[in-house]
Amino acid sequence: MSIQKLESSSVAPTHTLPDWGAVGLPLGEPVCQLRGQKMVLPLNNQPEVGLWECSPGRFRRQVVSAETMHVLSGDAVFTPDGGAPVALCQGDVYFFPANTTGEWEIRSTMRKVYVLFKQD
Repeated sequence: MSIQKLESSSVAPTHTLPDWGAVGLPLGEPVCQLRGQKMVLPLNNQPEVGLWECSPGRFRRQVVSAETMHVLSGDAVFTPDGGAPVALCQGDVYFFPANTTGEWEIRSTMRKVYVLFKQD
């Protein structure tokens, strides 16, 4: 496998990222729009790694995988079901355990590098 690079991942203009469409479970207007780029890993059962960007709005988290993320820009609040809100800020790294559910509120367009750990 060769080394892969996401070129200028923290500063690439939004329009240069592939359009992933709207979030799956929006909670009102405006509906968050997603853009991003996945790295292609050649082996089965590898984590999913990529760059994710989301416009402002609210939606339900529907990812069942555990996730580590590094916020490159923007800010948001994630409120886990039954838990206290967590502010996500530029420059910080977070870990969400598998099956973390709750509500995202994207306050300013947020861009992150993520790693999703696939469940067996």
